[in-house]
Amino acid sequence: MIFTPLKRMAALMLVLLNVQLAVAQQALQSPAEFLGYELGEQFTTQNRILDYVKYVAAQAPNRVKLQEYGRTYENRPLMLAFVASDENLPRLEQIRENNLRQAQLVTGQVQGNQPAIAWLSYNVHGNESVSSESVMQVLYDLVNPSNAQSKQWLQNTVVILDPMVNPDGRERYVQWYQQASNRGGNASPYAWEHYEPWPGGRPNHYYFDLNRDWAWQTQVESQERLKVYNNWLPQVHADFHEMGVESPYYFSPAAKPFHESITPWQRQFQNTIGEYNRQYFDKNNWLYFTRESFDLFYPSYGDTWPTYNGAIGMTYEQGGSGRAGLAYKKQDGDTLTLHDRIAHHVAASKATIQATSEKADQLKQEFRKYYDSSLKNPEGNYKSFVIKSSSGSIGNLRMLTDYLGQQGIAYGYAGKSNSVKGYNYSNGKTESIKLAPEDVVISMYQPKSILVKVLFEPNASLEDSLTYDITSWSLPYAYGVQAYAVRGKVDMSQTKPATESTSITIEKPYAYLAPWHSLQDLKFTTKLMEKGVKVRMAERPFEIDGTKYEPGTVIITRTGNERMGGAFDSTVRSLAQQFNVQLGATTTGFVTSGADFGSGNVRSLKMPKVALMSGEGISPYGFGEVWHFFEQQINYPVTVLNTSYFSQVPLHEFDVLILPSGFYGNVLDEKTLEKVQDWVRSGGKLIALESAMSYLAGKKGFELKRKSDAEQDKEKGNGKEKDPYKNLRAYANRERAALDSEVQGSIFRIDLDKTHPLAFGYSDNYFALVRSSNAFEFLADGWNVGVLKKDNYTTGFVGKEAKDKLKDALIIGTQNMGRGEVVYLADNPLFRGFWQGGKLLFGNAVFVVGQ
Repeated sequence: MIFTPLKRMAALMLVLLNVQLAVAQQALQSPAEFLGYELGEQFTTQNRILDYVKYVAAQAPNRVKLQEYGRTYENRPLMLAFVASDENLPRLEQIRENNLRQAQLVTGQVQGNQPAIAWLSYNVHGNESVSSESVMQVLYDLVNPSNAQSKQWLQNTVVILDPMVNPDGRERYVQWYQQASNRGGNASPYAWEHYEPWPGGRPNHYYFDLNRDWAWQTQVESQERLKVYNNWLPQVHADFHEMGVESPYYFSPAAKPFHESITPWQRQFQNTIGEYNRQYFDKNNWLYFTRESFDLFYPSYGDTWPTYNGAIGMTYEQGGSGRAGLAYKKQDGDTLTLHDRIAHHVAASKATIQATSEKADQLKQEFRKYYDSSLKNPEGNYKSFVIKSSSGSIGNLRMLTDYLGQQGIAYGYAGKSNSVKGYNYSNGKTESIKLAPEDVVISMYQPKSILVKVLFEPNASLEDSLTYDITSWSLPYAYGVQAYAVRGKVDMSQTKPATESTSITIEKPYAYLAPWHSLQDLKFTTKLMEKGVKVRMAERPFEIDGTKYEPGTVIITRTGNERMGGAFDSTVRSLAQQFNVQLGATTTGFVTSGADFGSGNVRSLKMPKVALMSGEGISPYGFGEVWHFFEQQINYPVTVLNTSYFSQVPLHEFDVLILPSGFYGNVLDEKTLEKVQDWVRSGGKLIALESAMSYLAGKKGFELKRKSDAEQDKEKGNGKEKDPYKNLRAYANRERAALDSEVQGSIFRIDLDKTHPLAFGYSDNYFALVRSSNAFEFLADGWNVGVLKKDNYTTGFVGKEAKDKLKDALIIGTQNMGRGEVVYLADNPLFRGFWQGGKLLFGNAVFVVGQ
């Protein structure tokens, strides 16, 4: 072959280019070389971790692709690193679409060779910080050109790495630790660096536990991450955590209970993943345990939610967490180091990737079978779920359908009038249902039917009562909608039926009338007040122009808003459209029945100045749930106070003081509590939630009392002699015996006095997620607004003793104190931000009671 000078030059340039590429790849710096210290010598800040991830991506553009998928509340970037072989990286989009075709969420045939997909999530709990240190080593080992093992794994696998699910929490921990620690760390368990201050780095900015938010997606980190997750649907998802510092390492198989919808294959592969991990850990003589503590039941974890979406989901737990620091001397005399913790997580990461690669064909086959079965032969007793459009709250129904869209769950409409039989969530009976064309229908004949079953089933089957979290969460209860579970397939239309126009034909009404049923109605009303519109609320039912209105109806009269001129009508109407509120209008203030609009039974609402307690002793989660409600859900100003200076706060500056769950013994001493009572007597409103309510029980001036243990014993004994052998119990059964007095997030029907302002917008009952067996007597001098009667249990695990204790108990109540009021909420209606049906109740406590 004869080369021309031009061809020789081109060939030489190609050789030089290949040499340069090889040199560049060989020069890929390890994390230690890039950072200037060995991993484990200190904690690495979030920006430096991302710097290294970006550096590796720049050095290996044929192996790594980055995607910023969102920003945290504190504006930190959320990043994914996609790692694949040279052949697969350019066709990532095709691989993604192929995978959705396997799940039958996208039509068409799979094109080309399809690898398995493994998604690894690190640092969902901020102070479980070792995993974000580990991910740098994992990424380096995957990309390192001299690592023949990784090259082989990537032939069959696309690896998606999320280096830091919770950057805000992690930075809170790392910044504090760097300030508090000795150089190189102090292993003494008594050193300051092992005592993380309130609120700790575990939660995100609003102090939510992101590992309980996978299904509910109330936080921006979850919302943005799961948009991407639903576009990929990996076959394997691993979630990296830490636990108590004295514990060794935990990997699958998981503990019981397994949800009944977890397939035999998913259960089997838990064992397979465990076998791969055991090889790594046995080789290094590392301690570990399996099949304990971490179950697969509650649907909102980083292992269960992916499992209900067809993946093999698993949790990895390393002993350490925020207590461990750089080094910690354990009770057995061994010193746990950050080096050790990193090594363990790196090994588990590699075991997961290796298992995915070597079992890729089986994973893909079972993944397709999972979705094919879901579409054609869905499991469970119920094949359809119907949500009535006339269930009282259009706002709650709208929130539910928006949520279904976020989850990728298909729904339609009945389309025509019909009758079917179904299980009524409200009363637990099977009865005939008259379908209206606009009723929402969720069919089980869809790819995501397992997720539908898990989220909608009236009673989740619990194979073992020793579970890690709440045991009931059914969406119809959570959203406060009228729903039915139907055993057969209900025909549905994808087109929403046209409804009668609700536009207001009166040009300048005497008054606008707005419903009070949902969070959207609350947001509409508070935004009106923020815009300077004066609003009123009906305390009693009334009828006008042939239409009946319930207590709580918002009345917006032209009288009192004259100063707004022509802006009055445009403001009210545009805000109603913005919040999807169906306005009514009238030309008169005279009612056919009830109280006229000028009556004293029509109250004026004002914008209260709200204060919220935070600080040492307060539950970070309880505080965060309230803080997030005001700032992110209703966009209403709230002043956060701190326990460290609360005694000096001039309470007359505020109208409402909210006490989240917490220990108040060091905050509300006798003198400070008297100051709070004086403020309430002068017209203030105190709202006590959960254990804050427990603290006030029995205190002077508060009518609240606990149900005495003596009464409980009397009720249970029924006058009979006690069993002399009752206290002879086996030590091995101590955990199970303790469950007798536990309430593990169970749903109860609360009977409401709907004539009280605290219950405006509700019917005669409300389904609450009860999480504590703390029981209180009915108020002798107050208003028992929401109570549990003898047979109010609905679903979820409740121990026998707890169930007995909760009979005839106060859950929601108010007490007059001078010109002010105390509101008692035994269970937080804002729990984890997902119990939508309780949010109006809390809004009533803040904005309606005492107005």
